[in-house]
Amino acid sequence: MSRYLVSGCLLGHNCKYNGGNNDNAAVRAFLSDKDYVVFCPERASGLPAPRLPSEIRGERVYSKAGDDVTAEFRAGAEKALAFCQNHGVTHAVLKARSPSCGVHAVYDGSFTGTVVPGMGVTARLLKENGIVLLDEEDIEKGAV
Repeated sequence: MSRYLVSGCLLGHNCKYNGGNNDNAAVRAFLSDKDYVVFCPERASGLPAPRLPSEIRGERVYSKAGDDVTAEFRAGAEKALAFCQNHGVTHAVLKARSPSCGVHAVYDGSFTGTVVPGMGVTARLLKENGIVLLDEEDIEKGAV
């Protein structure tokens, strides 16, 4: 049986960088008959909400102020992986384009809204460890 990890912001948890959320009706409907657990790697790493937005540039993550926050994002990814392993997670529904959770693409680090192919720090670690990844856009398009 599949068990899903779900980005907290997609289920209305106010963990997004601006203190809000990305509550998503399609994700809620998709999960209605599934076993799932909720997690936010950015909050688990100790990053506050609200906080400055962050984007991936190369192999590093930077806040809009230019601070290197890679260590915090890696810590959150490690905590997410441990959480998945401890809770029997096989699949994850993650937030599109997030520097933690982006599955197919992320913002390019210029803070101009430019999106490039790539994965967030947590998404990459989960995939490397066999977790099947989706984002809310996959669900909205019916690509699941």
